[in-house]
Amino acid sequence: MDRKFFGTDGVRGTANTGHMTAEMALRIGAAVGRYFRNDGMNNHRVVIGKDTRLSGYMFENALTAGLTSTGMNVLLLGPVPTPAVGLLTNSMRADLGVMISASHNPAEDNGIKFFGPDGFKLSDEAEREIEALIHSGVELAQPRNIGRATRIDDGRFRYIERIKASVPSAEALRGIKVVIDCANGAAHRAAPEALWELGAEVITVGTSPNGLNINDKCGSTHPQAAAEAVLAHGADVGISLDGDADRVMIIDEKGEVADGDQIMALLADRWAAQGRLRGGTLVATVMSNLGLERFLEGKGLRLERTGVGDRYVVEAMRRGGYNLGGEQSGHIVMTDYATTGDGLLAGLQFLAAMVETGRRASELTRSFQTVPQLLHNVRYGNGSDPLGAASVQAAIGAAETELLGQGRLLIRKSGTEPLVRVMVEAEDDALMRRLVDSIVSEVEAAI
Repeated sequence: MDRKFFGTDGVRGTANTGHMTAEMALRIGAAVGRYFRNDGMNNHRVVIGKDTRLSGYMFENALTAGLTSTGMNVLLLGPVPTPAVGLLTNSMRADLGVMISASHNPAEDNGIKFFGPDGFKLSDEAEREIEALIHSGVELAQPRNIGRATRIDDGRFRYIERIKASVPSAEALRGIKVVIDCANGAAHRAAPEALWELGAEVITVGTSPNGLNINDKCGSTHPQAAAEAVLAHGADVGISLDGDADRVMIIDEKGEVADGDQIMALLADRWAAQGRLRGGTLVATVMSNLGLERFLEGKGLRLERTGVGDRYVVEAMRRGGYNLGGEQSGHIVMTDYATTGDGLLAGLQFLAAMVETGRRASELTRSFQTVPQLLHNVRYGNGSDPLGAASVQAAIGAAETELLGQGRLLIRKSGTEPLVRVMVEAEDDALMRRLVDSIVSEVEAAI
């Protein structure tokens, strides 16, 4: 069965519409509960975390009802970063982890991400089986076997202690002034607390969530807020997270923004020099800049590319035994420490590099010269397929022919939003812009 509900990162959409309703969340909860509690026993556990969206209360309650109706025992973590759910699913010996979040999307959206007992996101195969259960319905537990729900108060603190252990000493960051932008999201308490406990002077941005302001003019998709704070306070560095804190952008002391590619380049170079980069390989997606690939080749290292989505990066890392990967968008995956992208953890690794080298942030965020890259998103109606139009295919074919040997072309549908993403990478700026415009024009006409 094809996946109707699941995208590249769980289930996602506008809250209270389509498949993102409380009724559907109850059905999803029952289906995933039945999938993991398949032996009739009552010792199965699921941990549920969420970000700060208003709709999180609704989905938390609906999922809990569905899960307990099939006999799963639910542990409610409250607002915690997505990587904390991956960590705690494994460390608390749960069968399943659930994160209620739409990541970097606006507040009116929400989503549901699932982690298996090993703390890694579910495979495509598992999601297809769960979809089948959603469609067919499930057998509910007998009244005496209904699950229980318990609120867990120390989940955030467990996560903070784990990520603090990734840096060399208890006060490793003493003397560093850090701006931390939490996007009014899931890390609004954990991130400032962890940085302060490690000795940093902390300036906060986006730490006053009200249910409606997550990612609103702040966070990794709007790093200008952190950049302005860095300049205003004379900070050494800024760390800008997204709504569920699995992405990060780094801002140097000049207010310049470094994306995931530059962060991965720094870590890969340092880890290789320390003999820590397994297989001499960094795993990244097809969106990562050609400049990153050239930089790694110059260091005798290899870039392995995957489809877009941090889950596919992690799958490739696990297959190849690699320990560093990520996305240009700021997912940085370090499997020595975490099972999924962790923006705060990546930020701490960057700060550790500043301390150990004695270099300024601006000296560490420009490992390579980027090849010019232009990305244009085109929104379309649900159910339509603009990429299937003959005129669009012809425009793509013509662009590929013209670009041959001069750069890269990537056209794809987003796995989390109804968007067609048109990306061209080329040294010739005029050529790049002309090709993007020609394809976007045909996509818009098809829509």
